[in-house]
Amino acid sequence: MATERRKLLWVDDEIDLLKPHILFLEGKGYSVTPVSNGEDAVSLVSRDKFDVILLDEMMPGLGGLETLKRIQDIDPGVPVIMITKSEEEDLMDEAIGKKIAHYLIKPVNPTQIFMACKQVLESRRLVEDQLTREYVVEFREAQNLRAAGPDWEGWVKLHTALSNWDVRLDESNDSALKDSHADQRKEANVEFGRFVEVNYAKWLAAGSGPVLSPQVMKKFVFPHLAEGRKVYFIVIDCMRLDQWLKVEPLLEPYFAVTRDYYYSLLPTATPYSRNAIFSGLFPIEIAEMLPQYWRESVTEEMSKNRFERNLMEAQLEREGIRLSPAARYVKVYNPEESNALRRQVSSYLSAPFAAFVFNFLDILAHGRSESEILQELAPDESAFRSVMRSWFSHSVLFEILRAMSQQEAVVVLTTDHGSILGRRAALVYGDREASTNLRYKFGNNLVCDERQAVRVREPRTFNLPKDGINKNYIFAKEDFYFVYPTKFHEYERQYRGSFQHGGISLDEMILPCVTLRPR
Repeated sequence: MATERRKLLWVDDEIDLLKPHILFLEGKGYSVTPVSNGEDAVSLVSRDKFDVILLDEMMPGLGGLETLKRIQDIDPGVPVIMITKSEEEDLMDEAIGKKIAHYLIKPVNPTQIFMACKQVLESRRLVEDQLTREYVVEFREAQNLRAAGPDWEGWVKLHTALSNWDVRLDESNDSALKDSHADQRKEANVEFGRFVEVNYAKWLAAGSGPVLSPQVMKKFVFPHLAEGRKVYFIVIDCMRLDQWLKVEPLLEPYFAVTRDYYYSLLPTATPYSRNAIFSGLFPIEIAEMLPQYWRESVTEEMSKNRFERNLMEAQLEREGIRLSPAARYVKVYNPEESNALRRQVSSYLSAPFAAFVFNFLDILAHGRSESEILQELAPDESAFRSVMRSWFSHSVLFEILRAMSQQEAVVVLTTDHGSILGRRAALVYGDREASTNLRYKFGNNLVCDERQAVRVREPRTFNLPKDGINKNYIFAKEDFYFVYPTKFHEYERQYRGSFQHGGISLDEMILPCVTLRPR
């Protein structure tokens, strides 16, 4: 099938000998403008717009590479197919380094030229068509899995597939495909909310089900220490699986990557999930066994996790793990702490076990709802993934990971919880003492629409402390966020489209735990 009529500029000092090739291309629907030198080509590009340029590399006068440079100065986006008699590797490297679209070696026949133009001009459409076909197949597989009623492992598989598609569709311009994917995600979260509501308390009562936050270090970290290996443990606060998938390729040149998964406990919020990771205990156990470190009712968010080092040391001692020198711990919350870590990194890398906490994503997620600039920078999940990758590629974290790749050590990297973009407000009723969180709340006699949230009347069934007769918890499902009746519309507008966590969703609960072994 002929392509739609596209404009080609063909630059070759022997252009008169290529008349059969030009006639062939014109028969395929292309409009070809032939020129015999680089100067004329540059002049034409400055006056007209071409869809693709065929450029001879070896021409008298203005050579191919210099012509390429001048063309790209005028029209940086025009695809250029370089044609040359030379097979020298250095020449090819230089041409490819200048971001040519294709490279052909003379002699070339008309079909070669046609196929090269077709590949360059239609590659995006062909990729989109293939992407659509693959998505349709996997969409049906996902529907079948959901219809069968997945167990917790099935939900991990489904969430991983959805997150992989989140990343793949970032480069797609197919709005219909993206809308279909968004609908599938929404439906999956509805079903996942029901699944967790039915099964979560059963997992806790039976000690079965997926790995949960308190088992992370015991499952993924301690076995390496028991084998006498040096281990670095890294927690990136508030990182979703799709965000990790966006940056994982950056580490593949340095590490062999093994990805496992676990479920965050509820609430999927830092004071609970991260304290559980470092303590190896559920919130009710921390409150009863280590009450001096339990700060649930403290209003200042940062102070709720100020004892992570103490909790980690208590867990190491409880597991009988004795290290010399002692385990190290560092939290990176701001640029000053990043710079301090950069200066002191060698001392941490000399320890047999060191734990690092990075708070950038959590700060960005919370700060976004209060900053018009951040909302413009990351208006949706796709843009947020891009921002996350940009931060990571320039961060002290990436810097020290590259340093770790030069060590005889194992790196275990994970997160404490994910987040979700809140799109719908849910009314909640409670007294003045109720907590202020948007995706979960605790307080006395909290009331909500139980189609929008899970209400836990007996906190102990969720391994949460009950320090009041009427205390209960509520967890938002799907993409709801809690708003009190007072000033409902004001707060509904303020928090709509903000990233929140603490509730029940695939992105908040099913999390990557990655083991990195230096190559």
